[in-house]
Amino acid sequence: MRTITSSGAENISIGELSRHSGVNIETIRYYERVEMLDPPPRTAGGLRLGGPDKASCREVREIAARHLEDIRAKLSDLKKLERLLSKTVARCSGKTAPDCPVLDILDIQRAG
Repeated sequence: MRTITSSGAENISIGELSRHSGVNIETIRYYERVEMLDPPPRTAGGLRLGGPDKASCREVREIAARHLEDIRAKLSDLKKLERLLSKTVARCSGKTAPDCPVLDILDIQRAG
């Protein structure tokens, strides 16, 4: 298996990588888990929000805005998946037959 390295991607958040590449964050994490991508050094996403070195309101807003973008992207992906699965289930008769639309769509997803 060929491993793609993250050289040149230092200090880039996974959200920013997702925006620039057009690849969903969960897909990037999956590629890291199956070792198609080396996990890059992560940015300081875990800023301390309280205490003496308290983050500014602007920094907190930027962090929250990135999280909001990620959540909206996940919701969009889930809505697409819901539509696909709903259409597929509607096509399925539920009878004992050699052809099954649900299995067909799963096979297509695995092959792609």
